[in-house]
Amino acid sequence: MTTYTVRIGDLVLGPGAPVAVQSMTNTCTADIEETAAQVLELARVGSELVRFTVKDEDDARAVPYIRDRVRQAGCKVPLVGDFHYNGHLLLSRYPQCLEALDKLRINPGNVGAGEHHDSNFRTMVELIAQAGKVARIGVNAGSIDKDLLERGRRENEAQGSPRSEHQVFLEAMVESALSSAAAAQKYGLPPERIVLSAKISNVPDLLWVYQTLAERSPYVLHVGLTEAGGGYKGVISSAVALGILLHEGIGQTIRVSLTPRPGDSRTQEVYAAQEILQSLGLRQFMPQITSCPGCGRTSSNLFQSIAQEVETYLRQRVPQWQAEGWRGYQELKVAVMGCIVNGPGESRDANIGLSLPGRGEDPQALLFVDGQRRETLSGPQLAQQFIERLEEYARLHYSPPAGSSGTSASQEVR
Repeated sequence: MTTYTVRIGDLVLGPGAPVAVQSMTNTCTADIEETAAQVLELARVGSELVRFTVKDEDDARAVPYIRDRVRQAGCKVPLVGDFHYNGHLLLSRYPQCLEALDKLRINPGNVGAGEHHDSNFRTMVELIAQAGKVARIGVNAGSIDKDLLERGRRENEAQGSPRSEHQVFLEAMVESALSSAAAAQKYGLPPERIVLSAKISNVPDLLWVYQTLAERSPYVLHVGLTEAGGGYKGVISSAVALGILLHEGIGQTIRVSLTPRPGDSRTQEVYAAQEILQSLGLRQFMPQITSCPGCGRTSSNLFQSIAQEVETYLRQRVPQWQAEGWRGYQELKVAVMGCIVNGPGESRDANIGLSLPGRGEDPQALLFVDGQRRETLSGPQLAQQFIERLEEYARLHYSPPAGSSGTSASQEVR
């Protein structure tokens, strides 16, 4: 059970704090403008930590400039550097890189072998500790410490009833995380600045590893499948794994590591993580949209396009509401229903809902506001009419009072 609290700037991780959403850029870190732009894009849609790789000297030199671009844009999102293989060298040679980061991810499985492993790991930890930074000690199934794994195999063979090779591997992941955290504390990093993770791509394995870590350690845990995949597979696997762990109270930060389609925005992984937390009732990020799946009663193209337009509108509008100081919009419930079977009932249950009649050539859609039928919308601009009513409702209920920085909330929904 997690007992420590980790603070990264204004962000708090630990008991009683909201589960935080993380993401990672896929730009070349040495490209300062492109990386800073993606950091800002991810932060704008709700990523509360943004990580980028620091793989070589060009990346390390770029980090302070990325930090400057992001902060000059008024963005305070914590910046996380991801180090593998040569972190001890980069952090020693480029102290400005270390200074510019808020948190560092180090992988104990690829910091060298034998004596070099301990020396390199110690160098990184001592530098991080001296700089007053937070470290995530991140074990990955694909890069497990080979010496530690081999020791586990030998100990297993010496037992009377040896465990399976797979179980030895999973236990080595847990041991790598716990022993590395203990070593980090020995080298001067306090537990309040340690985050642990032990990622693997198989859902049942991930559940066992994190349930075991939660039983054996007091540290803040970052949870996520290491390679969730893309499309339905990536989203569903992440939702199942993270949903179970979060429901059990395991995990203080999460990332949904999706393989994006070519040209897709990296923001999809942020939206997926938010939806997982929102579905569990742990946090609210966006107004909730209820829409029916459609059947032979519905004019599929019409209600589907309206639902899509409403979702796109809210995705674009919510960051603006947030910037303008609106409050409570996360609780807004919206319904877009396709026919008369469940349409009126679901629309009445929403704050604002639209109920289409089904397969009518010229649909007369009922608008409900706070449980009351308000008017009938019709015509080719049905979606735009509903979005206008939605915006008016949101302005009335969630915008700042007149005289403040927001728009006056004096307009009534027609």
